Amino acid sequence: MISDNFGYSQSCLFWTCQSSIKIDILRCSFSHVFLSLSHLQHLTKSLLAVAFLASFGSSMLYGYNLAVVNSPAQYIKEFYNETMIETYDWTPHEEVLTVLYSLTVSIFAIGGMTGALLVGRLVTTFGRKGTLVKSTGLVFIGGALMGFSRWCRNPAMVIIGRFITGVHSGISLSVVPMYLGEIAPKNLRGFLGLVPSIHICLGVFIAQVLGLSELLGKEEHWPLLLSLVVFPTIVQLMLLPWFPESPRYLLIEKGNVHATIAALKWFRTKGNIQAEVEEMQEEQRSLSSIQTLSVRNLLMDRCVRWQVITIAVVNIGMQLSGIDAIWFYTNDIFKNAGIPEPHIQYTTVGTGAIEVISGMLGCFTIERLGRRPLMIGGFLFMGLCCAGITVSVLFQAQLSFMRYISVGCVVGIIAGFCIGPAGVPFLITAELFKQSHRPAAYTVAGCLNWLSNFTIGFVFPFLEIATGPYCYLIFCAICLGVALYTIFIIPETKNKTFMEISQMFADKNNILEEELMSNAHLKMATMNGYGALGQNDEG
Repeated sequence: MISDNFGYSQSCLFWTCQSSIKIDILRCSFSHVFLSLSHLQHLTKSLLAVAFLASFGSSMLYGYNLAVVNSPAQYIKEFYNETMIETYDWTPHEEVLTVLYSLTVSIFAIGGMTGALLVGRLVTTFGRKGTLVKSTGLVFIGGALMGFSRWCRNPAMVIIGRFITGVHSGISLSVVPMYLGEIAPKNLRGFLGLVPSIHICLGVFIAQVLGLSELLGKEEHWPLLLSLVVFPTIVQLMLLPWFPESPRYLLIEKGNVHATIAALKWFRTKGNIQAEVEEMQEEQRSLSSIQTLSVRNLLMDRCVRWQVITIAVVNIGMQLSGIDAIWFYTNDIFKNAGIPEPHIQYTTVGTGAIEVISGMLGCFTIERLGRRPLMIGGFLFMGLCCAGITVSVLFQAQLSFMRYISVGCVVGIIAGFCIGPAGVPFLITAELFKQSHRPAAYTVAGCLNWLSNFTIGFVFPFLEIATGPYCYLIFCAICLGVALYTIFIIPETKNKTFMEISQMFADKNNILEEELMSNAHLKMATMNGYGALGQNDEG
């Protein structure tokens, strides 16, 4: 008993020291935050409202659904066991219950990949905002199935409900950053592009808090815990339809100049609307077709070869960085660090709070630092921490302080991921492609992201059994590889227009600038003043 108390005292001392170090780091980081606020001078209330509203009812649900099944895991298994006995008069083995629970968890990723495959067609048909509004119906269906599953004594309702909410997350995970990237002025694309990643972290944190045993982490409350996703969606459905569609979609894909001007006036209280419309028209003239490209045509288009490779590398690297796998090992690491088992749930909530804080730091510093530093720094720090976990686990039997190093590395991986790699891949997927290529690019990026998510969740338990703590060296190598790719291949896109970014990749793709602009003969309506229309006589 004395040794247990001594171990707990040691862990408390470690967390106290670590907290003081974090406070100093946060002071320094927040000074950069305040310096970066000058970059937000063009941020209007309308832009901020639509960013938070779109993320609150979509991106936050993705984070919530990732974490919500962890705390009621045992209750869900017991429910499956009871219904099997009642329905089939058969008592399933523990292995069968584990498979059913694993299916409940992983079916969310399969639904996400299904949703990602639909993104290109949906955003072309219904628009960016229209897709977000119409897809909310999936949340109500999925939430109702999960919420009434215990009352109906039907385990299939939980699994199907998870699949349907996964489809919604697969759609929104791509459409939200696409929508925000298109409505934002170029000097705010980074800030608004990381707002969804903050909400993803916030969703994880809320799920961890509500899953505490003092709140909804009880046997009778788990269906309610799973179905709470409908409430943020109600708020989004009530308010988001009042906001305009993406101006770029309205002009480049629909050719509606009047609606484009109205949307820009809604989102911009200041600034040169004429210059923005002319930039969109320049992009439209550069397109070989106003029609949206298919995934097949995107993959065959040599003009965007390196952009496609880039989104593949960063989206696969994002999921294979070890961030998903870390949750499999977190409780064991905290337990080995001397933290009593009843207190581990609160420590896990603490890591969720670190996610939110780190995401906010990344959001407020991206327009000052740029995309590359956040990506490079985040992946390098994660790689260092992955190697640190391997070393600390190997030597913690001989050196007792190593167990605290492993806890610090877990926190470091989470913080490093949320500062940059959590949100920047979705942001640069929007930035690297022009309007005709963007939906197909998000389909490719989303599918690779979800496929990697499913793969790591399925393979990691076997990988950990086969290699032990050495498995984190694999994640270390992946993180270092993505960081090196970012250093040598990915240019800085901060404050660049979509056309400028395309021209930056022209040399890598061996495309002449004349070829890039070869289709500049479309007659387009231009603006002769603030809202006045004229006809361009080019060609």
